[in-house]
Amino acid sequence: MKDLKRNSSLTTSAKTDFGFIWMTVPKNYRESSDDGVFTGLLLGPLIAAGLLISALRLSGESSLTSSLPQQWRIEAPAELHNSHDVPTALDALIRARYNLVDLGTFCSTILLLHVCASWYQEYRCLKRGNTAEGERTSVPRSEGRRSLYYILFTLGVTGVIFALKVLLQQRNLGLWEHLNYFEVIFCALFYQFTLYVAIRLAHRVFTLGELGLVCFGGTAVFMEFLNITIAGIRPVTTPFIKTYRLPTPLLTFQIALIAGSLLTGFLLSPFLVLSRHIAQRPVRRLRNPQDKPRNRRLLALGFYTGTVIIVGGVIGMWTHWCLGKRNPWLWVIFWLLEGKRKWTRPALVAYWAALGSLSVAGWNRQLARSRRYWHRNSMTSETLLASTAPDNTALQGTEQPGTVTIPVPGCSPSVGVAGMTFSALPALPALPSLPNGTQVASDLLDAADKHVPTLGLNARRKFFHALAVVMFIPGIAIDPAFTHLSFSAAFALFVFTEYVRYFAIYPFGAAVHLFMNEFLDHRDRGTAILSHFYLLTGCAGSVWLEGPSQLLQFTGILTLGVGDAMVSRVFGVKSASVPDSWTGFHCGEKDRVSSMVANDVKNFGRECRVHSLDRRMCLASPPFRSCGNLLGANF
Repeated sequence: MKDLKRNSSLTTSAKTDFGFIWMTVPKNYRESSDDGVFTGLLLGPLIAAGLLISALRLSGESSLTSSLPQQWRIEAPAELHNSHDVPTALDALIRARYNLVDLGTFCSTILLLHVCASWYQEYRCLKRGNTAEGERTSVPRSEGRRSLYYILFTLGVTGVIFALKVLLQQRNLGLWEHLNYFEVIFCALFYQFTLYVAIRLAHRVFTLGELGLVCFGGTAVFMEFLNITIAGIRPVTTPFIKTYRLPTPLLTFQIALIAGSLLTGFLLSPFLVLSRHIAQRPVRRLRNPQDKPRNRRLLALGFYTGTVIIVGGVIGMWTHWCLGKRNPWLWVIFWLLEGKRKWTRPALVAYWAALGSLSVAGWNRQLARSRRYWHRNSMTSETLLASTAPDNTALQGTEQPGTVTIPVPGCSPSVGVAGMTFSALPALPALPSLPNGTQVASDLLDAADKHVPTLGLNARRKFFHALAVVMFIPGIAIDPAFTHLSFSAAFALFVFTEYVRYFAIYPFGAAVHLFMNEFLDHRDRGTAILSHFYLLTGCAGSVWLEGPSQLLQFTGILTLGVGDAMVSRVFGVKSASVPDSWTGFHCGEKDRVSSMVANDVKNFGRECRVHSLDRRMCLASPPFRSCGNLLGANF
C-alpha cells in the first residue's frame, strides 16, 4: 500500500514561475516549492573557485614537502616530464582548476540558456493562444517530437556557444580562456545530453537546481576520464595531465568505479528493461505464465554475466593501463596492507562490514516484526467480522473471490499467516462466542504491539545519518586515502543496488525494494531512490575534493551526519509550520545538495582567510574576473 501511494499520480501545478530545461514539463521534476535554479547556476562555479583558491594556497606555502594532503598514504601523483612549462603536479593541478572554473561558468551559461529559451517559448505560445496539449503549451505530447526538438536545440546552443567562444578569444576578454575549442564543443554536447537523459530516466527525482549541479559534476568527472586517457595515448604532445584532483591511483579507481558502474547500466540496459517489463506484467496476461520465473532467471543471469565481463574486461583493462600495466586487483590487495600498520586497513574493512551487516540485519528484523503485527491485526479483524456472519461454517474450505492465499514454506496449515503459532491461545474462530471476544483479541494485539519497537519515518532516516558518523569518522581520522577509495566503492555498490531494486533483478530485487521502501518520504516519489546517494556523497565530498587540512575532510560528515540530523530532529516540527515562501528554501533543498556542498565551500574560504592567502594574484586573474561578473560580485 505504501508503495502504491508513493507511485500514485500527483496533482502537479502549472508552476509558471519555475525554470525548465528545454522540452520538459513540471511532472519531470521533483515536487518542490522552489526550482533551485540559483543552486544550479551558482554552486558549480563556487565549488570550482574554492578548489582553485585551495590549490593556490598550497603553492604559496614554503614548507610544503608534498602536493598530497596530510596523512595520505598513497603514491605520488603522476607527472608528464615532456614540458619545462609544467614541472610539478601541483602546478598542473592549478592550471586544471582554472579550467574547472571556466567549465563551471560554461555549464551555468548553458543551463541559463535552456531556462530562458523555455520561458520565452512558453510566453510566445501563450500569447498566440495555442491550446496546450500537455502540462505546458510549448511542449508537445509526442515523445518523438520532444526528442527531435531537444536534439535540434542542443545543436543550436552548441553552435551559439562555440561562436561566443571564438568572439571572446578574438576580443581577449578572458572568459573561458582555459577551455580549448574541442572542450567547448564536447562539454556543450555532453552536458546537455546528461541533462536530458537524467531528467527522463530519473523521473521526478531532481529539481532544476539539483539536476544542473549533478550534471555539472558528471561532466567534470567525464572530462577527467577523457584527459587521463588522452595523456596516456599521447604523452609526448600533451602538456600536462588535466585533472581537477591530483592524478593518483585513487582518482583512477574512482573514475573506474563510478563511471564504470554507470557505463555498465547503459551497456546492459536491454536486460534491465526486459527484467522490469516481465516483473510488472501480471501472470494472467502472459501467454505462457509458467515461463515467467524462467525468463526472469535468464535475464538476471545475463545481467550478472555481463557485469562481470564489463567490470573485469573493459573497465579492468582501462584501469590496468592507467596504473602502468599493473594488475588493479593485486594492487588493491597489496595496498590494503600499506596503512599505518599492516592490520589497520583490514581492521577498517571488518569494522565497516560488521556495522553495515548488523544495521541491515537489525532493521530487517525490526521491519519484519512490524509487518507481522500489522498483517496479523488486519487478518484477525477480517476473521472476527466473517465469523459473526450466519452460516460461517459453510465458508470453510472455500476461497473467496478477491482473497490471496500466502503459503508459508515448511509450516503446517495450522500455522498463522506470518508463520507464527499460538498453541497457548484458544482458537480464534471461537473468540466471538465469548462474551468479550473482541476485547480479548484487542488486548492480545495491544500486548504484542508493546514488544514491537516502532520508530517514525524521520527517526528511521536519521538513524543512517548517525550510522554514517560512526562508520566514517574513524576511517577519515586513521586513513583518509583508504577511506577515499572506500567511498568510491560504496557509491558504485549503491548504483548496482539501485539497478537490482528498480529493474527487479532476480532474486534480490523484491527484497531490496521492500527494505528501502520503509525509509522513503515525500521526496522519494521518483523512479530512482537517491537519498542514500546524497548522504554518501555529502560525507565523501570533502575527502573526494582533497581538502588541504584534516579538519576540512570532516566537514561533510559533521554537517550531514550531525548537523542535519539535529536540526531535523529539534526544529523539524516547528519549521514544518513555516511556509516555504517565508524562508526561500525548501526542506528538500536543505536536506540534499545545497547543504551538502555549500558548507565545504564555506570552510574552504574560511581556511583561506585564516591562513592570510594573498588573493590579489587569484582574484585579478581573468577567470575570476569572469566568474565575478557572472555572480555579480565586487572583487
